[in-house]
Amino acid sequence: MSDAASSAAPDFSGVIRAGDVVVCGQATAEPRTLTEALIAQQSRLPPFTMLVGPVFSQTFAPQRCAGLSFASYGVIGHARALARCGQLDVIPSSYSAFCADFAAGRHRADVVLVQLAQADDGRLSASLSNDYVIDAARRARVVIAEINPDAPFTFGAEWPDELVPQLRFNATLPPLELAATALDEVSRRIARHAAGLIPNGSTLQFGVGRIPDAVLAALTHLRDLGIHSGLISDAVVELIECGAVSNAGKGIDAGVTVTNQLIGTRRLYRFAHRNRTVSLRPASYTHNQAVLSRINRLVAINSALEVGLDGSVNAETLNGVAIGAIGGQLDFVRGANASPGGRAIIALPATAANGRSRIVAGVETVTTPRADADAVVTEWGAAELRGCTLRERARRIIAIAAPEHREALSRQAWGMARSQ
Repeated sequence: MSDAASSAAPDFSGVIRAGDVVVCGQATAEPRTLTEALIAQQSRLPPFTMLVGPVFSQTFAPQRCAGLSFASYGVIGHARALARCGQLDVIPSSYSAFCADFAAGRHRADVVLVQLAQADDGRLSASLSNDYVIDAARRARVVIAEINPDAPFTFGAEWPDELVPQLRFNATLPPLELAATALDEVSRRIARHAAGLIPNGSTLQFGVGRIPDAVLAALTHLRDLGIHSGLISDAVVELIECGAVSNAGKGIDAGVTVTNQLIGTRRLYRFAHRNRTVSLRPASYTHNQAVLSRINRLVAINSALEVGLDGSVNAETLNGVAIGAIGGQLDFVRGANASPGGRAIIALPATAANGRSRIVAGVETVTTPRADADAVVTEWGAAELRGCTLRERARRIIAIAAPEHREALSRQAWGMARSQ
């Protein structure tokens, strides 16, 4: 096969077979030149299943994918629309286990679609995400790559020389961008309480969204912070450029920001391009308990759909419907708890948009067990839970619930205590 990429439009006739599982890059690493062509041609292709991660594009909008089946390790971003239509089947797996299952061959991948960056010397990089796609490609029948000149060449995510894509196309669309959501007063209040738990020299892990962005924005006064996270966003560039991040005291990977994915805008992509102080590592490293326990003062900042009075965390379902994911939450909560001086923070608004309390008597799905609880933060304060009895936990968690829900929660907690 020639190393040259084709400028012709991708044609999936004869490539996709009946019953195939098609795996594509997730989040901002979605190869949209390929996925857009695939969805446009689906009516003349045999039945197949798309395996996706977080979806931030409109490529897989339900009205464009009628009759097509999807699978994912969670319901994140626009994947929620697919879940509401019954088109998405959820694999209840943590992100690290999901990636490991590809490496072990437990997940099937017949066709892999990937977005790559290419250096002047011809070397390829997985660019925006060093995820399960590489291990999926090792076992796939066909690997199809789009070479995107606007994608950053990142270190740590070099594409293996032995995995030569059977088909290569020139990208016609730039890499997907995910801009930060404007901060509101609730997220700022949550951030102020969370920031009070984060000292100088901490190493940070965080997710994507308004609350993580608000917390990071509240840390610009700190110094010698480190980054070891499943993803990084534009907010990390802000922290580095203002001098808050040096990565000097992490205990490992000195001077290097370590992540698994880049989820942001061109500002982040330009910063990461050919930047050896940014390393995209596989989940077998970024989410590995043995690695995380060696990091000094690892502070994991994660969110939830609801938190129970015993400290249990639900990040997956509401009213029996999957609308979230296990993701890397439990990996990083346990890693932070094992880290010298580490903290595991669950940060969430006290109420949902409809006014329902997100502090509840008992969660319907346990993502992070109560035994792993450390601190829970809402706009009403921070509840320190480590070492507390169940009654004391309930008292502290009720104190950070929305005031209008505290009386009902207290009655529920008293009833639970009497039944014990």
